[in-house]
Amino acid sequence: MLLPIALAGCLGSEDSRTTTFMEDSGGTPRYPDNYRPELLAFMRTYLNDPIGVRNAEIAEPVQRTVGGKVRYVSCLHFYPRESDGTYREMRERAVMYVNGRLDRLVENASEICAGAVYAPFPEMEKMQR
Repeated sequence: MLLPIALAGCLGSEDSRTTTFMEDSGGTPRYPDNYRPELLAFMRTYLNDPIGVRNAEIAEPVQRTVGGKVRYVSCLHFYPRESDGTYREMRERAVMYVNGRLDRLVENASEICAGAVYAPFPEMEKMQR
């Protein structure tokens, strides 16, 4: 099951694609009960340096239609620490779930995350390698 998570970042900029790494069973989407710990595990591999993330915020997963399919999507705001120790602009990402599991991260998330209600995500600010 680690293969889909490890490869999910490869499709990050392909927000219009309907590609999925998880088998879609169709029917009613399943809520991702463990979305926070699963997302943290993914972000440790997605970020070059997961230590020092600032002002992390997360929106609980909600159903949205993406690529013609209904998916649970959670949105994320954060300021990653760059390799030189500086902080650049805020990043916004959409996290898509299939069958209750993290499927992929969408980098161009402004449209998907429009209207998302964010809450602090202190667990992400405390990440270690």
